[in-house]
Parts: sequence; structure tokens; C-alpha cells
Amino acid sequence: MKNECYCTNKLPYEQCCEPIVSGASSAQTAEQLMRSRYSAFVQQLEDYLRSTWHPTRRPSRVGFNSKQQWIGLTIKSTSKGMHNDETGDVEYVARFKIDGKAHRLHENSHFVKEDDQWFYVDGDFL
Repeated sequence: MKNECYCTNKLPYEQCCEPIVSGASSAQTAEQLMRSRYSAFVQQLEDYLRSTWHPTRRPSRVGFNSKQQWIGLTIKSTSKGMHNDETGDVEYVARFKIDGKAHRLHENSHFVKEDDQWFYVDGDFL
């Protein structure tokens, strides 16, 4: 068994986020998209991140901090965001270090599904 997925879902990356990040499959829920986006941030995969941002909010580029080391993701709660929903929210805490100092990003992210594809819209910092 390979290493646990970056999104800390306890599955190997190859069975968890990689199929979504690679385009072999699509996220079926807002949480799956959230987890795959976290994995993409860890790997600094700008093209994937931009493609999963809603077109009305998509940045021209995604900035990465070369000193930032992502160390874990915890999903706190989800609201809607299932296969048959058109919107969903995912509250999460992402932990990271910069120069050895621990930080956490606590956000309630908002997602929308259009043409059977989930997109990240924006989020509220908590």
C-alpha cells in the first residue's frame, strides 16, 4: 500500500485524489473536490486549482509560498454538496508550517455544481 493521500483520508493517493486531480474521474461531492484541491495545493498544481475555481471567481494565477509545508487537512462539517445537490459548503482546517512555525487555515468553503462538475466559489475564514 502506498502512502496515505495528502488530504489525510487514509486511502492511498492513487485511490483517493489522484483520479480527480489527473482528470480520470470527476469529484462527485463538494467534499471530494475540497480534498482534491487540498492535494493540489500540496503539490502546487496551479492548472488543476484554476480549472476547479468557478469561472466567475477564478484568479489569473495561484500564488504558492515555497517555504510553506502542508501537514494535514481536517474536514469539520459539510452542508449539502452531495451528488444530487447544486451547492454545498465544506468547513475545514488545513494545517501548514512556514519556517518551522505552525499555522492553520480554518474556512467554510462554498461550492457550486454546474453541468455535473463541482467548482470552488469562495470561502469565509473562521
